[in-house]
Amino acid sequence: MTKSSTVFVNLNVATMAESDVPYGMIKNAAIAVVDGMIDWVGPVADLPEAYTALPRASVEGRLITPGLIDCHTHIVHGGDRAVEFEMRLNGASYEEVARAGGGIVSTVKATRAATEDMLLVDALRRADVLIAEGVTSIEIKSGYGLDVETELRMLRVARSIMANRRIRVKTTFLGAHATPAEYAGRDDAYIDEVCIPTLRAAHAEGLVDAVDGFCEGIAFDTVQIARVFDVAVELGLPVKLHADQLSNLGGAKLAASYGALSVEHIEYLDEDGVVAMAKAGCVAVILPGAFYTIRETQAPPIDLLRKHGVPMAISTDNNPGSSPLNSLLLALNMGCTLFRMTPEEVLRGATRNAARALGLADTGTITAGLRADMAVWDIKHPAELSYRIGFNPLHSRIFGGTS
Repeated sequence: MTKSSTVFVNLNVATMAESDVPYGMIKNAAIAVVDGMIDWVGPVADLPEAYTALPRASVEGRLITPGLIDCHTHIVHGGDRAVEFEMRLNGASYEEVARAGGGIVSTVKATRAATEDMLLVDALRRADVLIAEGVTSIEIKSGYGLDVETELRMLRVARSIMANRRIRVKTTFLGAHATPAEYAGRDDAYIDEVCIPTLRAAHAEGLVDAVDGFCEGIAFDTVQIARVFDVAVELGLPVKLHADQLSNLGGAKLAASYGALSVEHIEYLDEDGVVAMAKAGCVAVILPGAFYTIRETQAPPIDLLRKHGVPMAISTDNNPGSSPLNSLLLALNMGCTLFRMTPEEVLRGATRNAARALGLADTGTITAGLRADMAVWDIKHPAELSYRIGFNPLHSRIFGGTS
């Protein structure tokens, strides 16, 4: 064992592993970390003798959970849409906002105009807020470039975040997010001439971990998304899908047929779609920030997801338009208050199930053999993480075994 090995003691731990005990809770626990990996976790009274000579670090009675995971974000983008937000509150319709240059068109314009350095500075500010809440892994989507150059720029910036901060980033290509103005009325041409060639270029440059799309009446239909997914399969990339957010076009079933990692938003998901997801092992990513911001009234089918055993993740959907939410802790509270999820469900959704939604097998629970990505909290019970509003009880964050 190396000098970097540490045994954390004087703590309670919500392992979030499969357990008959809520939260996988172990009280009066110890966690042995060796070379950035969890080597042992259990009651301190059962600590094996092999660890007794290692350096110890007292957590002073605090609670440890796995590091939080924000599994659906759009934090790399240019500009903001605060003026559009104000217009809507003053009575402007969606069409009026669009005619005034608002909506995704304005974000695409701002993102195309921004340099890599400009995008990185803004993205790091957003990442820093998440890091300060105990987040250790994050997914970042492209989708605000909608041309070859800007989509690649966004993905390069997302990769650069890991070189500038102690956080793990998984990148997702979302070229099938919307049709840009120059291709208005020619959705199929955009998919064939821009989206798919850009996906191939991004993959060749090593910039893509997964492929996403927006299957909705205001975006792309299932046939168009399938063409993108076929290329993803050819390239050996997993897929996920924004689906059933505003209507049900069968997006969840399509995603399930491709063995998608996750289906995201899903307010209008029906039971057939839930069953398809369950059979395929898809994670349902719940995004209360978008539900709240656009004043949606149709809640995702939480009871159906429970009934069929579909794992639920929860995330910020941090984006400039429909979910300008930069707090995963607030997303946990919103999952409870808006959708009647339990505190244990939302914490599982931001740890174990979020890891699964990103295809990460080495994080998400505090289990021997996984990365030592953990959060130390000044709380007594894990339900406090979703109970308080606008309150951050993080004491420290442990990333790869070090604070």
